[in-house]
Amino acid sequence: MDRTIAVPLWAASLVVLLAAVALLDRFLVPGARWILRRRLNLVIGRLNQRLHLSIQPFKLTRREVLVDRLTYDPRILEAAEAHARETGQPQAAVMRRVAAYAREIVPAFRPYAYFRLGYGIARTVARALYRVRIGYSDDEGLSRVDPRSSVVFVMNHRSNMDYVLVAYLAAERTALSYAVGEWAQVWPLHTLIRSMGAYFIRRNSSDPLYRRVLERYVQMATESGVVQAVFPEGGLSRDGALRAPRLGLLDYMLRTFDPAGGRDLCFVPVGINYDRVLEDRALLAQASGEGKRGVLRTATGATRFGLRQAVLLLLGRWHRFGYAAVNFGTPISMREWSLRRGVDLRGLPREARAAQLEALGQELMGAVGRVVPVLPVSLVAAALLQGGGGESVGTFELHARTQGLARRLGAAGAHVYVPRADEEYAVEVGLRMLVQRRLVEERGGGWAPVEGELPLLRYYANAIAQLLA
Repeated sequence: MDRTIAVPLWAASLVVLLAAVALLDRFLVPGARWILRRRLNLVIGRLNQRLHLSIQPFKLTRREVLVDRLTYDPRILEAAEAHARETGQPQAAVMRRVAAYAREIVPAFRPYAYFRLGYGIARTVARALYRVRIGYSDDEGLSRVDPRSSVVFVMNHRSNMDYVLVAYLAAERTALSYAVGEWAQVWPLHTLIRSMGAYFIRRNSSDPLYRRVLERYVQMATESGVVQAVFPEGGLSRDGALRAPRLGLLDYMLRTFDPAGGRDLCFVPVGINYDRVLEDRALLAQASGEGKRGVLRTATGATRFGLRQAVLLLLGRWHRFGYAAVNFGTPISMREWSLRRGVDLRGLPREARAAQLEALGQELMGAVGRVVPVLPVSLVAAALLQGGGGESVGTFELHARTQGLARRLGAAGAHVYVPRADEEYAVEVGLRMLVQRRLVEERGGGWAPVEGELPLLRYYANAIAQLLA
Protein backbone atom coordinates (compact mmCIF):
# COMPACT_ATOMS: atom_id res chain seq x y z
CA MET A 1 0.00 0.00 0.00
CA ASP A 2 2.94 2.31 0.58
CA ARG A 3 4.76 1.52 -2.64
CA THR A 4 5.81 4.41 -4.90
CA ILE A 5 4.32 4.43 -8.38
CA ALA A 6 6.32 6.14 -11.10
CA VAL A 7 4.24 8.30 -13.43
CA PRO A 8 5.67 9.85 -16.60
CA LEU A 9 6.09 13.61 -16.45
CA TRP A 10 3.76 14.16 -19.39
CA ALA A 11 1.00 12.16 -17.68
CA ALA A 12 1.42 14.06 -14.39
CA SER A 13 1.34 17.36 -16.30
CA LEU A 14 -1.84 16.27 -18.10
CA VAL A 15 -3.53 15.37 -14.78
CA VAL A 16 -2.59 18.76 -13.28
CA LEU A 17 -3.84 20.56 -16.41
CA LEU A 18 -7.17 18.70 -16.37
CA ALA A 19 -7.58 19.46 -12.66
CA ALA A 20 -6.92 23.15 -13.30
CA VAL A 21 -9.47 23.19 -16.14
CA ALA A 22 -12.06 21.49 -13.92
CA LEU A 23 -11.38 24.01 -11.15
CA LEU A 24 -11.83 26.90 -13.55
CA ASP A 25 -14.94 25.42 -15.18
CA ARG A 26 -16.74 24.42 -11.97
CA PHE A 27 -15.71 27.08 -9.47
CA LEU A 28 -13.73 30.10 -10.65
CA VAL A 29 -15.51 30.93 -13.94
CA PRO A 30 -19.08 30.62 -12.54
CA GLY A 31 -18.06 32.71 -9.52
CA ALA A 32 -16.50 35.41 -11.68
CA ARG A 33 -19.53 35.37 -13.98
CA TRP A 34 -21.85 35.79 -10.97
CA ILE A 35 -19.80 38.73 -9.64
CA LEU A 36 -19.74 40.45 -13.06
CA ARG A 37 -23.46 39.87 -13.61
CA ARG A 38 -24.25 41.29 -10.16
CA ARG A 39 -22.15 44.39 -10.82
CA LEU A 40 -23.73 44.80 -14.26
CA ASN A 41 -27.25 44.57 -12.78
CA LEU A 42 -26.35 47.23 -10.20
CA VAL A 43 -25.01 49.52 -12.95
CA ILE A 44 -28.13 48.99 -15.08
CA GLY A 45 -30.34 49.68 -12.07
CA ARG A 46 -28.57 52.99 -11.44
CA LEU A 47 -28.77 53.87 -15.15
CA ASN A 48 -32.51 53.17 -15.27
CA GLN A 49 -33.05 55.46 -12.28
CA ARG A 50 -31.27 58.27 -14.13
CA LEU A 51 -32.74 57.70 -17.60
CA HIS A 52 -36.25 58.92 -18.44
CA LEU A 53 -36.70 56.03 -20.88
CA SER A 54 -35.22 52.98 -19.19
CA ILE A 55 -33.31 50.13 -20.85
CA GLN A 56 -35.81 47.35 -21.49
CA PRO A 57 -35.09 43.67 -20.59
CA PHE A 58 -35.35 42.71 -24.28
CA LYS A 59 -32.33 44.85 -25.05
CA LEU A 60 -30.34 43.25 -22.22
CA THR A 61 -31.13 39.67 -23.28
CA ARG A 62 -28.14 37.65 -24.44
CA ARG A 63 -27.67 37.85 -28.19
CA GLU A 64 -27.71 34.06 -28.65
CA VAL A 65 -31.11 33.90 -26.94
CA LEU A 66 -32.52 36.67 -29.15
CA VAL A 67 -31.19 34.98 -32.28
CA ASP A 68 -32.94 31.73 -31.29
CA ARG A 69 -36.17 33.55 -30.39
CA LEU A 70 -36.19 35.28 -33.76
CA THR A 71 -35.24 32.17 -35.72
CA TYR A 72 -37.95 30.00 -34.13
CA ASP A 73 -40.63 32.66 -33.81
CA PRO A 74 -43.97 31.12 -34.96
CA ARG A 75 -44.44 33.75 -37.68
CA ILE A 76 -40.94 33.16 -39.00
CA LEU A 77 -41.50 29.39 -39.01
CA GLU A 78 -44.70 29.90 -41.02
CA ALA A 79 -42.88 32.19 -43.46
CA ALA A 80 -40.02 29.68 -43.83
CA GLU A 81 -42.45 26.85 -44.49
CA ALA A 82 -44.32 28.90 -47.11
CA HIS A 83 -41.03 29.92 -48.74
CA ALA A 84 -39.91 26.28 -48.92
CA ARG A 85 -43.18 25.30 -50.61
CA GLU A 86 -43.00 28.15 -53.12
CA THR A 87 -39.34 27.65 -54.09
CA GLY A 88 -39.05 23.88 -53.69
CA GLN A 89 -36.05 24.27 -51.37
CA PRO A 90 -35.59 21.86 -48.44
CA GLN A 91 -37.01 23.14 -45.18
CA ALA A 92 -33.63 22.65 -43.46
CA ALA A 93 -31.86 24.83 -46.06
CA VAL A 94 -34.44 27.59 -45.66
CA MET A 95 -34.06 27.50 -41.87
CA ARG A 96 -30.28 27.78 -42.21
CA ARG A 97 -30.80 30.98 -44.22
CA VAL A 98 -33.24 32.27 -41.58
CA ALA A 99 -30.69 31.60 -38.82
CA ALA A 100 -27.97 33.38 -40.83
CA TYR A 101 -30.23 36.42 -41.36
CA ALA A 102 -31.09 36.48 -37.65
CA ARG A 103 -27.41 36.40 -36.65
CA GLU A 104 -26.70 39.22 -39.10
CA ILE A 105 -29.53 41.46 -37.86
CA VAL A 106 -29.63 40.99 -34.08
CA PRO A 107 -27.37 43.34 -32.07
CA ALA A 108 -25.35 42.51 -28.96
CA PHE A 109 -26.07 45.48 -26.71
CA ARG A 110 -23.49 46.13 -24.00
CA PRO A 111 -24.39 48.92 -21.52
CA TYR A 112 -20.74 49.55 -20.69
CA ALA A 113 -19.84 49.86 -24.39
CA TYR A 114 -22.74 52.27 -24.95
CA PHE A 115 -22.53 54.55 -21.91
CA ARG A 116 -18.77 54.49 -21.37
CA LEU A 117 -16.92 53.70 -24.58
CA GLY A 118 -19.54 54.77 -27.14
CA TYR A 119 -20.65 57.88 -25.26
CA GLY A 120 -17.04 58.93 -24.67
CA ILE A 121 -16.14 58.51 -28.33
CA ALA A 122 -19.29 60.28 -29.54
CA ARG A 123 -18.80 63.18 -27.12
CA THR A 124 -15.13 63.59 -28.00
CA VAL A 125 -15.65 63.40 -31.77
CA ALA A 126 -18.72 65.65 -31.84
CA ARG A 127 -17.17 68.36 -29.67
CA ALA A 128 -13.84 68.18 -31.48
CA LEU A 129 -15.46 68.83 -34.86
CA TYR A 130 -18.33 71.16 -33.94
CA ARG A 131 -19.69 73.58 -31.39
CA VAL A 132 -22.50 71.26 -30.33
CA ARG A 133 -25.80 72.71 -29.15
CA ILE A 134 -29.28 71.53 -28.19
CA GLY A 135 -31.21 74.43 -29.67
CA TYR A 136 -34.65 73.45 -28.44
CA SER A 137 -36.21 70.58 -26.55
CA ASP A 138 -39.87 70.16 -25.64
CA ASP A 139 -39.01 68.82 -22.19
CA GLU A 140 -42.59 69.15 -21.00
CA GLY A 141 -43.89 67.03 -23.88
CA LEU A 142 -41.11 64.47 -23.45
CA SER A 143 -41.79 64.21 -19.73
CA ARG A 144 -45.43 63.31 -20.47
CA VAL A 145 -44.43 60.24 -22.51
CA ASP A 146 -45.41 57.14 -20.59
CA PRO A 147 -42.17 55.30 -19.66
CA ARG A 148 -43.92 52.07 -20.74
CA SER A 149 -44.37 53.40 -24.29
CA SER A 150 -42.34 52.28 -27.24
CA VAL A 151 -40.49 55.45 -28.28
CA VAL A 152 -39.08 56.07 -31.74
CA PHE A 153 -36.93 59.12 -32.54
CA VAL A 154 -37.59 60.17 -36.17
CA MET A 155 -34.89 62.37 -37.68
CA ASN A 156 -33.80 64.10 -40.84
CA HIS A 157 -30.61 62.66 -42.30
CA ARG A 158 -27.95 65.27 -43.09
CA SER A 159 -24.69 63.44 -42.41
CA ASN A 160 -23.22 60.21 -41.11
CA MET A 161 -22.34 62.33 -38.07
CA ASP A 162 -26.07 62.21 -37.20
CA TYR A 163 -25.59 58.83 -35.50
CA VAL A 164 -22.79 60.19 -33.33
CA LEU A 165 -24.41 63.53 -32.55
CA VAL A 166 -27.85 62.30 -31.53
CA ALA A 167 -26.49 59.33 -29.55
CA TYR A 168 -24.31 61.77 -27.60
CA LEU A 169 -27.07 64.32 -26.92
CA ALA A 170 -29.76 61.72 -26.13
CA ALA A 171 -27.57 59.71 -23.74
CA GLU A 172 -28.97 61.58 -20.73
CA ARG A 173 -32.46 60.35 -21.66
CA THR A 174 -32.04 56.85 -23.06
CA ALA A 175 -29.98 54.36 -25.07
CA LEU A 176 -30.91 54.44 -28.76
CA SER A 177 -31.08 51.50 -31.13
CA TYR A 178 -30.27 52.43 -34.74
CA ALA A 179 -30.77 50.63 -38.01
CA VAL A 180 -27.46 50.85 -39.88
CA GLY A 181 -26.67 49.91 -43.46
CA GLU A 182 -23.97 47.85 -45.12
CA TRP A 183 -21.32 50.53 -44.54
CA ALA A 184 -21.18 49.51 -40.85
CA GLN A 185 -20.36 45.84 -41.60
CA VAL A 186 -16.64 46.57 -41.93
CA TRP A 187 -14.39 44.82 -39.39
CA PRO A 188 -13.73 45.81 -36.60
CA LEU A 189 -16.29 48.63 -36.76
CA HIS A 190 -19.22 46.19 -36.86
CA THR A 191 -18.34 44.75 -33.43
CA LEU A 192 -18.43 48.16 -31.74
CA ILE A 193 -21.62 49.20 -33.53
CA ARG A 194 -23.39 45.94 -32.68
CA SER A 195 -22.36 46.24 -29.01
CA MET A 196 -23.98 49.70 -28.93
CA GLY A 197 -27.35 48.21 -29.85
CA ALA A 198 -27.45 48.95 -33.59
CA TYR A 199 -28.94 46.34 -35.91
CA PHE A 200 -27.81 45.81 -39.49
CA ILE A 201 -30.13 46.02 -42.47
CA ARG A 202 -29.70 45.42 -46.20
CA ARG A 203 -31.46 48.52 -47.45
CA ASN A 204 -32.18 47.37 -50.99
CA SER A 205 -32.64 43.65 -50.47
CA SER A 206 -35.39 42.08 -52.58
CA ASP A 207 -35.23 38.73 -50.75
CA PRO A 208 -38.73 38.25 -49.24
CA LEU A 209 -37.44 35.83 -46.61
CA TYR A 210 -34.84 38.33 -45.42
CA ARG A 211 -37.43 41.11 -45.31
CA ARG A 212 -39.71 38.89 -43.22
CA VAL A 213 -36.96 38.17 -40.68
CA LEU A 214 -36.05 41.87 -40.47
CA GLU A 215 -39.71 42.83 -40.10
CA ARG A 216 -40.22 40.40 -37.25
CA TYR A 217 -37.12 41.60 -35.39
CA VAL A 218 -38.27 45.23 -35.63
CA GLN A 219 -41.71 44.20 -34.35
CA MET A 220 -40.25 42.23 -31.45
CA ALA A 221 -38.06 45.17 -30.43
CA THR A 222 -40.95 47.63 -30.72
CA GLU A 223 -43.39 45.42 -28.82
CA SER A 224 -40.78 45.08 -26.06
CA GLY A 225 -40.38 48.85 -25.66
CA VAL A 226 -36.87 49.22 -27.10
CA VAL A 227 -36.15 52.91 -27.81
CA GLN A 228 -35.26 53.22 -31.50
CA ALA A 229 -34.04 55.92 -33.85
CA VAL A 230 -34.94 55.93 -37.55
CA PHE A 231 -34.36 58.16 -40.56
CA PRO A 232 -37.66 58.18 -42.50
CA GLU A 233 -35.89 59.64 -45.55
CA GLY A 234 -34.11 56.30 -45.95
CA GLY A 235 -30.74 57.89 -46.73
CA LEU A 236 -28.69 61.07 -46.71
CA SER A 237 -30.17 64.17 -48.31
CA ARG A 238 -28.30 64.74 -51.57
CA ASP A 239 -29.32 68.39 -52.07
CA GLY A 240 -29.76 69.51 -48.44
CA ALA A 241 -33.56 69.53 -48.60
CA LEU A 242 -35.85 67.10 -46.80
CA ARG A 243 -36.61 63.97 -48.82
CA ALA A 244 -39.94 62.21 -49.16
CA PRO A 245 -40.37 59.59 -46.42
CA ARG A 246 -39.72 55.91 -47.06
CA LEU A 247 -41.91 54.02 -44.66
CA GLY A 248 -40.44 50.51 -44.59
CA LEU A 249 -39.31 50.34 -40.95
CA LEU A 250 -42.29 52.39 -39.72
CA ASP A 251 -44.60 50.04 -41.58
CA TYR A 252 -43.00 47.06 -39.83
CA MET A 253 -43.54 48.70 -36.43
CA LEU A 254 -47.18 49.47 -37.14
CA ARG A 255 -48.28 46.11 -38.56
CA THR A 256 -48.77 44.72 -35.05
CA PHE A 257 -49.59 47.97 -33.22
CA ASP A 258 -52.83 47.80 -31.25
CA PRO A 259 -54.26 51.30 -30.48
CA ALA A 260 -56.19 49.81 -27.55
CA GLY A 261 -53.22 47.79 -26.26
CA GLY A 262 -51.24 48.37 -23.11
CA ARG A 263 -48.19 49.92 -24.79
CA ASP A 264 -48.41 53.14 -26.80
CA LEU A 265 -46.06 53.96 -29.69
CA CYS A 266 -44.67 57.52 -29.57
CA PHE A 267 -42.69 59.24 -32.31
CA VAL A 268 -40.33 62.03 -31.21
CA PRO A 269 -39.42 64.38 -34.11
CA VAL A 270 -35.74 65.35 -34.11
CA GLY A 271 -34.28 68.10 -36.32
CA ILE A 272 -30.55 68.19 -37.13
CA ASN A 273 -28.49 70.84 -38.88
CA TYR A 274 -24.81 71.70 -39.39
CA ASP A 275 -22.84 74.74 -40.44
CA ARG A 276 -20.74 72.30 -42.41
CA VAL A 277 -21.64 68.78 -43.51
CA LEU A 278 -18.46 66.77 -43.96
CA GLU A 279 -19.82 64.89 -47.00
CA ASP A 280 -21.48 67.88 -48.71
CA ARG A 281 -19.51 67.82 -51.97
CA ALA A 282 -19.74 64.04 -52.29
CA LEU A 283 -23.52 64.20 -51.78
CA LEU A 284 -23.89 66.90 -54.42
CA ALA A 285 -21.80 64.82 -56.81
CA GLN A 286 -24.14 61.87 -56.24
CA ALA A 287 -27.16 64.11 -56.87
CA SER A 288 -25.69 65.21 -60.21
CA GLY A 289 -24.91 61.64 -61.28
CA GLU A 290 -21.16 61.95 -60.76
CA GLY A 291 -21.11 60.21 -57.39
CA LYS A 292 -21.02 56.52 -58.32
CA ARG A 293 -17.56 56.20 -56.86
CA GLY A 294 -15.82 53.00 -55.96
CA VAL A 295 -14.78 52.10 -52.44
CA LEU A 296 -11.12 52.88 -53.21
CA ARG A 297 -11.93 56.31 -54.62
CA THR A 298 -14.18 57.12 -51.65
CA ALA A 299 -11.48 56.04 -49.20
CA THR A 300 -8.89 58.09 -51.11
CA GLY A 301 -11.06 61.19 -50.93
CA ALA A 302 -11.68 60.73 -47.21
CA THR A 303 -7.95 60.20 -46.58
CA ARG A 304 -7.06 63.32 -48.56
CA PHE A 305 -9.59 65.35 -46.56
CA GLY A 306 -8.23 63.97 -43.27
CA LEU A 307 -4.62 64.74 -44.23
CA ARG A 308 -5.53 68.28 -45.23
CA GLN A 309 -7.21 68.85 -41.86
CA ALA A 310 -4.19 67.35 -40.08
CA VAL A 311 -1.84 69.75 -41.89
CA LEU A 312 -4.03 72.71 -40.91
CA LEU A 313 -4.00 71.48 -37.31
CA LEU A 314 -0.18 71.25 -37.28
CA LEU A 315 0.09 74.74 -38.75
CA GLY A 316 -2.26 76.11 -36.10
CA ARG A 317 -4.82 77.15 -38.75
CA TRP A 318 -7.45 74.50 -38.10
CA HIS A 319 -10.88 75.57 -36.86
CA ARG A 320 -13.93 73.56 -35.89
CA PHE A 321 -16.62 73.25 -38.56
CA GLY A 322 -19.01 75.74 -37.00
CA TYR A 323 -22.15 74.81 -35.10
CA ALA A 324 -24.03 71.52 -35.03
CA ALA A 325 -27.45 71.65 -33.41
CA VAL A 326 -30.21 69.19 -32.57
CA ASN A 327 -33.80 70.02 -31.62
CA PHE A 328 -36.21 67.60 -29.93
CA GLY A 329 -39.84 68.29 -30.80
CA THR A 330 -43.22 67.36 -29.32
CA PRO A 331 -43.90 63.59 -29.24
CA ILE A 332 -46.67 62.24 -31.48
CA SER A 333 -48.71 59.46 -29.86
CA MET A 334 -49.72 56.75 -32.34
CA ARG A 335 -52.62 55.83 -30.09
CA GLU A 336 -53.98 59.40 -30.19
CA TRP A 337 -53.29 59.62 -33.94
CA SER A 338 -55.27 56.42 -34.56
CA LEU A 339 -58.19 57.54 -32.38
CA ARG A 340 -58.25 60.97 -34.00
CA ARG A 341 -58.54 59.43 -37.47
CA GLY A 342 -60.67 56.51 -36.33
CA VAL A 343 -58.39 53.87 -37.86
CA ASP A 344 -56.68 50.68 -36.80
CA LEU A 345 -53.97 50.00 -39.38
CA ARG A 346 -53.98 46.26 -38.68
CA GLY A 347 -57.43 45.71 -40.15
CA LEU A 348 -57.30 47.97 -43.21
CA PRO A 349 -57.22 46.76 -46.82
CA ARG A 350 -53.86 47.20 -48.54
CA GLU A 351 -54.67 50.40 -50.45
CA ALA A 352 -56.38 52.10 -47.51
CA ARG A 353 -53.50 51.14 -45.25
CA ALA A 354 -50.97 52.56 -47.72
CA ALA A 355 -52.89 55.85 -47.82
CA GLN A 356 -52.94 56.10 -44.02
CA LEU A 357 -49.22 55.29 -43.81
CA GLU A 358 -48.50 57.97 -46.39
CA ALA A 359 -50.47 60.49 -44.34
CA LEU A 360 -48.58 59.49 -41.20
CA GLY A 361 -45.24 59.74 -43.01
CA GLN A 362 -46.04 63.25 -44.26
CA GLU A 363 -47.11 64.31 -40.76
CA LEU A 364 -43.94 62.94 -39.21
CA MET A 365 -41.67 64.58 -41.80
CA GLY A 366 -43.58 67.83 -41.38
CA ALA A 367 -42.96 67.68 -37.62
CA VAL A 368 -39.27 66.93 -38.22
CA GLY A 369 -38.97 69.78 -40.73
CA ARG A 370 -40.49 72.26 -38.27
CA VAL A 371 -37.83 71.54 -35.63
CA VAL A 372 -34.77 71.67 -37.90
CA PRO A 373 -32.44 74.26 -36.29
CA VAL A 374 -31.74 77.46 -38.23
CA LEU A 375 -27.95 77.93 -38.05
CA PRO A 376 -25.77 80.86 -39.21
CA VAL A 377 -24.45 79.29 -42.43
CA SER A 378 -27.91 78.21 -43.65
CA LEU A 379 -29.31 81.63 -42.77
CA VAL A 380 -26.59 83.62 -44.57
CA ALA A 381 -26.72 81.28 -47.60
CA ALA A 382 -30.49 81.77 -47.85
CA ALA A 383 -30.08 85.54 -47.57
CA LEU A 384 -27.41 85.63 -50.30
CA LEU A 385 -29.65 83.63 -52.64
CA GLN A 386 -32.77 85.75 -52.06
CA GLY A 387 -32.32 87.63 -55.28
CA GLY A 388 -31.70 84.48 -57.29
CA GLY A 389 -27.98 84.22 -56.51
CA GLY A 390 -24.91 85.34 -58.39
CA GLU A 391 -25.08 89.09 -57.80
CA SER A 392 -23.04 91.00 -55.22
CA VAL A 393 -24.79 91.98 -51.99
CA GLY A 394 -23.46 94.83 -49.87
CA THR A 395 -22.47 94.14 -46.28
CA PHE A 396 -25.23 96.33 -44.83
CA GLU A 397 -27.83 94.79 -47.16
CA LEU A 398 -26.66 91.25 -46.31
CA HIS A 399 -26.99 91.93 -42.58
CA ALA A 400 -30.45 93.40 -43.12
CA ARG A 401 -31.58 90.43 -45.23
CA THR A 402 -30.21 87.85 -42.79
CA GLN A 403 -31.70 89.47 -39.71
CA GLY A 404 -35.01 89.95 -41.52
CA LEU A 405 -35.07 86.23 -42.41
CA ALA A 406 -34.23 85.30 -38.82
CA ARG A 407 -37.09 87.38 -37.44
CA ARG A 408 -39.51 86.07 -40.04
CA LEU A 409 -38.58 82.49 -39.20
CA GLY A 410 -38.78 83.12 -35.47
CA ALA A 411 -42.23 84.67 -35.84
CA ALA A 412 -43.34 81.57 -37.78
CA GLY A 413 -42.28 79.31 -34.91
CA ALA A 414 -38.92 78.16 -36.24
CA HIS A 415 -36.04 77.68 -33.81
CA VAL A 416 -33.28 80.10 -34.80
CA TYR A 417 -29.97 79.62 -33.04
CA VAL A 418 -28.31 83.00 -32.47
CA PRO A 419 -24.78 82.60 -31.08
CA ARG A 420 -24.17 84.75 -28.00
CA ALA A 421 -27.71 86.10 -28.50
CA ASP A 422 -26.15 88.62 -30.92
CA GLU A 423 -27.73 88.89 -34.38
CA GLU A 424 -24.78 90.81 -35.83
CA TYR A 425 -22.37 88.18 -34.59
CA ALA A 426 -24.53 85.40 -36.07
CA VAL A 427 -24.24 86.99 -39.52
CA GLU A 428 -20.48 87.41 -39.11
CA VAL A 429 -20.10 83.74 -38.10
CA GLY A 430 -22.07 82.46 -41.08
CA LEU A 431 -20.32 84.74 -43.55
CA ARG A 432 -16.87 83.90 -42.16
CA MET A 433 -17.53 80.16 -42.59
CA LEU A 434 -18.58 80.64 -46.21
CA VAL A 435 -15.58 82.87 -47.00
CA GLN A 436 -13.13 80.44 -45.36
CA ARG A 437 -14.49 77.62 -47.52
CA ARG A 438 -14.19 79.83 -50.63
CA LEU A 439 -17.91 79.63 -51.34
CA VAL A 440 -18.35 83.40 -51.07
CA GLU A 441 -15.95 86.18 -52.05
CA GLU A 442 -15.76 89.93 -51.74
CA ARG A 443 -16.73 91.51 -55.05
CA GLY A 444 -17.66 95.04 -56.04
CA GLY A 445 -17.82 96.29 -52.48
CA GLY A 446 -20.12 93.47 -51.42
CA TRP A 447 -20.33 89.69 -51.12
CA ALA A 448 -21.11 87.27 -53.94
CA PRO A 449 -21.02 83.49 -54.51
CA VAL A 450 -17.76 82.17 -55.97
CA GLU A 451 -18.24 81.01 -59.54
CA GLY A 452 -19.25 77.35 -59.62
CA GLU A 453 -20.19 77.20 -55.93
CA LEU A 454 -23.88 78.11 -56.23
CA PRO A 455 -24.97 74.44 -55.86
CA LEU A 456 -23.18 74.18 -52.52
CA LEU A 457 -24.72 77.45 -51.31
CA ARG A 458 -28.16 76.16 -52.30
CA TYR A 459 -27.38 72.92 -50.42
CA TYR A 460 -27.06 74.85 -47.15
CA ALA A 461 -29.99 77.15 -47.90
CA ASN A 462 -32.15 74.09 -48.63
CA ALA A 463 -31.69 72.91 -45.04
CA ILE A 464 -34.24 75.55 -43.96
CA ALA A 465 -36.24 75.76 -47.20
CA GLN A 466 -39.24 73.98 -45.64
CA LEU A 467 -39.38 76.66 -42.92
CA LEU A 468 -39.44 79.45 -45.52
CA ALA A 469 -42.07 77.82 -47.73
